Amino acid sequence: MTPEDLNIPPCSACQSSEPLGFEFSMAFQPIIDLRDNSLFACEALVRGTDGSGAASILAQVNADNRYKFDQSCRVKAVELAAQLGIDSHVSINFLPNAVYQAATCIRATLEAARRFNFPTSRLIFEITENEKLVDKQHLKNIIEEYRRQGFKTAIDDFGAGYSGLNLLAEFQPDIIKLDMALIRDIHKDRVRQAILLGILGVCRTLDIEVIAEGIETVEELDFLRDQGIYLMQGYLFAKPAFEQVPPVAWPAADD
Repeated sequence: MTPEDLNIPPCSACQSSEPLGFEFSMAFQPIIDLRDNSLFACEALVRGTDGSGAASILAQVNADNRYKFDQSCRVKAVELAAQLGIDSHVSINFLPNAVYQAATCIRATLEAARRFNFPTSRLIFEITENEKLVDKQHLKNIIEEYRRQGFKTAIDDFGAGYSGLNLLAEFQPDIIKLDMALIRDIHKDRVRQAILLGILGVCRTLDIEVIAEGIETVEELDFLRDQGIYLMQGYLFAKPAFEQVPPVAWPAADD
């Protein structure tokens, strides 16, 4: 489906020819599904063109280039995913305050998906914590429009910053990603365990899928799997790989 099929006009920011001013690329980190040891998604993570970390790139993002950067990230992630032949979902972080009107600002993403022949139904957009949320209603409108377009949406780092339980009263994404601070050593922390069980109860009632991120130990894996979490991400399985999908260290059935 093309933007023209949807009668989506470009917004004024889309038509801006101002260059971003710096170059970047992406690394990919797998999100695995323990139900059948399959790849559920690959998260696209910003990197320097030499593979360096995201900090030096994000430090160059400001109010003047935030929109261009957000749009460029989407296009780059779709382009690389298509080149690598990724056949799982691809999860892309986005900046809510860089979206002016959800229906028009999605045009570049749709055009990239068409140009690189990547199905839009396999795109997940994660709300990031890189900036404060200006307007809850604005974010709700984005979520609703993305869902209408067939994308999945996720709240990243759930339980940190503004991504708390109170947001679920305003809108319900398809997925939440549990913050790694909640996951760390959860197998031996009763407080974290109680918080996790509460979150899982809410998500099951609302039919929201849960991804546990930042998993580093077998003990964390075992505890989370016992609670019914089957979508996981972390160094235990694979570190991000620059411009490629790294091999996954699949957990043994009896781990």
